[in-house]
Amino acid sequence: MLGIVGIPIFFLELSLGQFSSCGPTTVWSFATLFQGIGFAMMIVSAMVSIYYNMIIGWAFYYLFASFTDDLPWADCGSWSTALCGRNNSFTEAECVRRGFDVLADGTCRANGTITGLYNETLAKENNLKFVLPSEEYLYREVLGSAFSKDLGDYGEIHWELVLCLLLAWIFVFLTLSNGIKSSGKVVYVTATFPYLVLVILLIRGVLLDGYYSGIKFYIEPDLDKLSDAGVWKDAAVQIFFSLSASWGGLIALASYNKFHNDVFRDALLVSFGNCLTSLFAGFVIFSYLGFLAQEQGQNVEDVAEGGPGLAFIVYPMAITKLPVETLWSILFFVMLITLGVDSEFVLTETVTTSIMDMFPNTRKYKTFTVMAVCFIFFVLGLPYCFDGGYYLFELIDEYSGGWNVLVISLCECIAVSYVYGVKRFLRDIETMVGSKVCGFMPWAIWKYWWAICWCFLTPIGVSFILVFSWIDYQRLSGFPRWADAIGWGMTLVVVVAIFGTMVFKLIITPGTFSERWHKLTTPRPEWGPALPKYRQLVTAYVPGFIVNLKDFEEASPDGIQIQMTQPNNGGNYYENKAMDYYESK
Repeated sequence: MLGIVGIPIFFLELSLGQFSSCGPTTVWSFATLFQGIGFAMMIVSAMVSIYYNMIIGWAFYYLFASFTDDLPWADCGSWSTALCGRNNSFTEAECVRRGFDVLADGTCRANGTITGLYNETLAKENNLKFVLPSEEYLYREVLGSAFSKDLGDYGEIHWELVLCLLLAWIFVFLTLSNGIKSSGKVVYVTATFPYLVLVILLIRGVLLDGYYSGIKFYIEPDLDKLSDAGVWKDAAVQIFFSLSASWGGLIALASYNKFHNDVFRDALLVSFGNCLTSLFAGFVIFSYLGFLAQEQGQNVEDVAEGGPGLAFIVYPMAITKLPVETLWSILFFVMLITLGVDSEFVLTETVTTSIMDMFPNTRKYKTFTVMAVCFIFFVLGLPYCFDGGYYLFELIDEYSGGWNVLVISLCECIAVSYVYGVKRFLRDIETMVGSKVCGFMPWAIWKYWWAICWCFLTPIGVSFILVFSWIDYQRLSGFPRWADAIGWGMTLVVVVAIFGTMVFKLIITPGTFSERWHKLTTPRPEWGPALPKYRQLVTAYVPGFIVNLKDFEEASPDGIQIQMTQPNNGGNYYENKAMDYYESK
C-alpha cells in the first residue's frame, strides 16, 4: 500500500500544492470540473479534526490523572463492577455458600446482577470475562459509555472531558493563529519529543519479563489474513491516515513551500520515515503487551486491542506494573499528546487554508478565522463528552476517513493523469526540482515510474480495495441500522461533494456540452506558479502561457485567485501584489 498507493499520492499532492501555491479547494484551476475533490478533502479533514481532537482531550485527562502517587486505574475502585480484576473468582460451592445463584453461563448472580465467575471457560463462551481495572476506568469513570446502551442513549455530560477538549482546542488555536511559521516551530518539539520517549520506553520494555512473546507475536506474519478484505482496506486507510494523503493537508502545507523546494526528496523521506516510525513504535508497544500477557496469565492476542483500547487500557495497565509508575505514565501521555497535535495541526490548517484561499479577504483576519474554526469544531465535538459519545466516536472513526478517502485518491489520479496530462505534470515537477539524480536513479527514469503509478497502478490498487471491501462489507456490530445509515451518509457527503460539483459546473457553464466540457477540463489562465519569474519558466513547454499578471487579470476577471483591485500606483503593481500573496502563504 505504501509503494503503489501511499507514496505516489503523497508526491502528487505535494507537487500540486508547491507548484501552484494554492490550497486544496483552489488548486483545481487546471481542471475546474474536479474542484469538488477539494471540497471533499476539506469535509473529510473537518470531520476527522472534530473527533481526533477528542482523543487528545482524553490524553489530557489521563495526563492530569497521572499526577498522583497511585495511578487511579491500577486497582478497582468505586466505579468498578464485580468483573473488575480477578477478585471475584469463586468455586461453584462458594457461590452457593454465599447465597448466590449459580447460572449455566459460568456466573454467580444475586437478584440477576453478576457478583463473580465460578467457571471462566463457560463465561468466556458467553462473552463474559474478567476485565482489567484500566478498562473499567476508561469506560465507566472517564467516558461513561458503560452507562449508555447505544448511540441513541446519550446520558449525562462529563464536564471534565469538556474542559480537556477545550484545552486541546485552545492549544491548536494558539499554535495556528500566528501562521504556518508558528506551527512549524512548535512541530520541531512535538515531532521530535516522541522519538526520545519511544527510545526510553523501548529500553525499559525489553528489560521486562515476557517482552519476547509480545515482539514475536508482532513480527510473525499470518498469511491467511491476506484473504480478508478488511485487512487490505485497513492497510490502505492506515497509509492514507498516517501520511495524511487525500485529506487536503499535504496540498495545504505544500502551498507554503518555496517554488524550488526539493519536493521529490521530501516525499520519499517523509513517507519512509513515517512508516519506519510506526514499525519502531510497534516494537515498543508489543514489548509491553508481552509483559502484560505474562502478568495476566493470558496470550498476547487476548490482551492486544485495537483503537483507543491500546493507548488507554492496555498500556496504562502495563505502566502500573513498572517502578516509578507516575513518571512513566506522564511520559507516555505527554508523548500521545505531542503525537496527536501534529496531526490535528494539519487537519485544522487544511480547513483554514481552504477557507482563506476561497475567500482571500479573510487572510487579513487570520487569527479570527482560526479562532472561529476552532470554536465551531469545539462545539461540534461536545457530543463526544456525553455517556453515549464513545459510540458516536466509533461511528465517525469507521466512516469519516475510510472509503471516501479512497474515492478522493482515485479521482485525483484521473484528474491529473488523464485530464491535465501526466506528461505536462511531470514537466511541472521538473521545473521545480530540475533533472538531477534523485535517490539511486536519475529523474529521467523516476518519471516513468510515477507515470505508471498515477495512470495505472495506483488507480487499480485503490479500485481493487474499494470493490473488495464492498463485497466483503460487514456492518458495525452492536450498532442499530440507522447508525449505519448515518455512517454511509457521511461517506456519501464526500462523494456528492465531488460529483455534485461536477454536475453543478456543467449546468451553469454556458455553451454546448462539448464546449462546457472543454472549458471545465482546460487549465484556466491563472493556473501555475504565483510569481511571474516562475511562470516564465513554464513558457518553455507551454506555448502562450500567461506570465504578465495584468494580462492574467484581464483574461480571467471573475475567476482570479490572487484578488486584485485596479492599479493605483503604477509600475510593478501586479508583480508586487503577487509577491505579497506568495509571501503571505
